[in-house]
Amino acid sequence: MLHPPHQSLQVAAVPPQRVPTQDRDQDAPWHTEAVCRRDEAGLFFAPSKEPTAARLSREEAAKRVCGGCPVMIECREHALLQPEPYGVWGGLTAAERRVVLARRRRRDVELKKAAHVADPIAAAG
Repeated sequence: MLHPPHQSLQVAAVPPQRVPTQDRDQDAPWHTEAVCRRDEAGLFFAPSKEPTAARLSREEAAKRVCGGCPVMIECREHALLQPEPYGVWGGLTAAERRVVLARRRRRDVELKKAAHVADPIAAAG
């Protein structure tokens, strides 16, 4: 199975080093707690020319793994901030992450518009 050349793939394939979250050094990277470190990276990243039914099934299986992960939110935010172009990260596919990012951009635009409208009112008061 071929994976896209991407540094972040190495994170999912690294052998696990379980440390309880509350006892983990605050400087330790979030991915030291990732449940996916115990799974095959192929579950989270599509092989080339994967049939749609197989892709949907694999993505659902990956999302189930993510659902029980103590660092799912950190993983998701990492994938959104990078942005990670491939795979399931934090329980979201690449397409789902694009939707989240688009919603965030729209929300930020709306907040800026609201702040701009509110500024003259605050200055007058």
